[in-house]
Amino acid sequence: DSAPVRVPEPGDLIEISRGLYQHWAIYVGEGYVIHLAPPSEDAQAGPYSMMSVLCDKAKVKKEELYEVVGNDEYCINNLLDEKYEPRPVREMLQDAHRFLGRELPYCVFRENCEHFVTELRYGKPQSRQVQFEHHRSNIGIFFSKHVGYLSGMRH
Repeated sequence: DSAPVRVPEPGDLIEISRGLYQHWAIYVGEGYVIHLAPPSEDAQAGPYSMMSVLCDKAKVKKEELYEVVGNDEYCINNLLDEKYEPRPVREMLQDAHRFLGRELPYCVFRENCEHFVTELRYGKPQSRQVQFEHHRSNIGIFFSKHVGYLSGMRH
């Protein structure tokens, strides 16, 4: 007995698993999403989609959800609803459509697709992926410094 699949509603954030990273879009209704897409962000790009982290420009596109998802898994993930009040749906959709066709700066750490959709939904650009990677790299630096130091003391 699996849980019923929830159908996205306008304003919902869609998280698409691309394997090594997540791509994000905002559902705008009638089967369509709007997302910030670097040139290599394509469901068929496979491993080449990792090239998107190197881009410095991305285009805001409106495409059918199933085309953006391709063969990947996706879920509705309004990840910050408990932390922030979502903006009115009408405003989210107006702002999303206002960006259509525009090229925006893209940086995996500061201006990625997750920042784009969280700013539309909450008025605050946030990225859990970046925070997680940042914490992971800091932990790695901590351990390499301190464990290396401790192992050096034993000799």
